[in-house]
Amino acid sequence: MIDRKEAIAAYRKRDVISGVYALHCGVTGQTWVGYSPDMGTVQNRLWFTLRLGSHPSKDLQAAWNGGGADGLAFETVERFDADEAPAGAALQACLARWRAELNALPV
Repeated sequence: MIDRKEAIAAYRKRDVISGVYALHCGVTGQTWVGYSPDMGTVQNRLWFTLRLGSHPSKDLQAAWNGGGADGLAFETVERFDADEAPAGAALQACLARWRAELNALPV
């Protein structure tokens, strides 16, 4: 069994990859696009807030309420290495491009 301190140290040393993700609803056909600085944890965070009923996107929360986790599909659409991640206006342009391409709403 892994020691708790070792597990925490290993978690902190892991490579963190940022990226753009999409959520697709099979029930409504809607799509949402967002960005996360840590693609390894974003789906868990999203599902947690949706399960609690506290996600800020009313449309996304309604889609979750209608179909749960089985009604939503999570997809990574673009990944960035730590030194390549866009910021500021470049990040907003990247998100706008993906939202236009996928006809998506913001997360």
